[in-house]
Amino acid sequence: MDHYIGIDIGGTKTAVLLITEEGKVLERTQFATITGKDGWKETVEGVKGLVAQLIEKAPAKSIGVSCGGPLDSKKGLILSPPNLPGWDNVPITEIFEKEFNIPAYLENDANAGALAEWKFGAGKGHDNVIFLTFGTGLGAGIIVNAKLLSGTNDYGGEVGHIRLEDEGPIGYHKRGSFEGFCSGTGLAQMMAFELLCLSEEIGKKEMLEKYKPAGDVTGRDVVEWAKAGDELALKVVEKSGNYLGKGLSVLIDIINPELIIVGSMGVRLGDMLFDPAREVIVREAVPGAAEVCEIVPASLGESIGDYAALCVALHDYK
Repeated sequence: MDHYIGIDIGGTKTAVLLITEEGKVLERTQFATITGKDGWKETVEGVKGLVAQLIEKAPAKSIGVSCGGPLDSKKGLILSPPNLPGWDNVPITEIFEKEFNIPAYLENDANAGALAEWKFGAGKGHDNVIFLTFGTGLGAGIIVNAKLLSGTNDYGGEVGHIRLEDEGPIGYHKRGSFEGFCSGTGLAQMMAFELLCLSEEIGKKEMLEKYKPAGDVTGRDVVEWAKAGDELALKVVEKSGNYLGKGLSVLIDIINPELIIVGSMGVRLGDMLFDPAREVIVREAVPGAAEVCEIVPASLGESIGDYAALCVALHDYK
């Protein structure tokens, strides 16, 4: 049985695991990711110590590193991700290859998540799949004809940057972007706007008592309120779903996927988000392409980072 090392580097935590080719996790340890000046060096040293222990127990064929972008997967460089301040031009694969004398590979977390859902989750058995993170932000991994779409310099799949309206919530540093309407931070912004509107309406100020102050609202709050049947939160979720449909229609027309898998908020909100999206897709997308495309929630849950790192280590998607 072949063994692999998976490393999932996130903005708050880093996980290191020993995993089989079939996706069975044999050992897993996680610790806080260190950011700031030279923070990456401390984190990498911690990872190296854990990897050495795991390789002693079971020699590994390769190492896979999943990390937020931007990055250069070909050169194995982490290039100043916004959630990892201080991680500037880190030659992560070179460090691990020199230390352990086995191949090491790097991929951004959205692409790695797409690979995980494609090989082990909801996308299994399909050749043309789009995976949307739909968490704090909106990233995408795109599988076309059973191969990952990376683009010229790893910017393939940055769909959150698409502008859907001239005005609207801000995402990806752009007002009215796909991420602005379809992300946890976007849901929070839209809910805050609705609350501010209520505060200006005579006779409706008392309605605000059951909510947090507009500036304190989070995406998680909107999800909880919507699932509890709150009308204002349901209005916001429906609006996000409409724009999800608008953005997905563009992707469906260009990529012609069999399946679109939506993570995080898609899992939590399900058809509350998908039903309005599907209605828009029927109107907006090329009918032949829309008819063959299904929209589903991600299925790997909290394990997606583990499977993602394994998929990067396998490296057969290239």
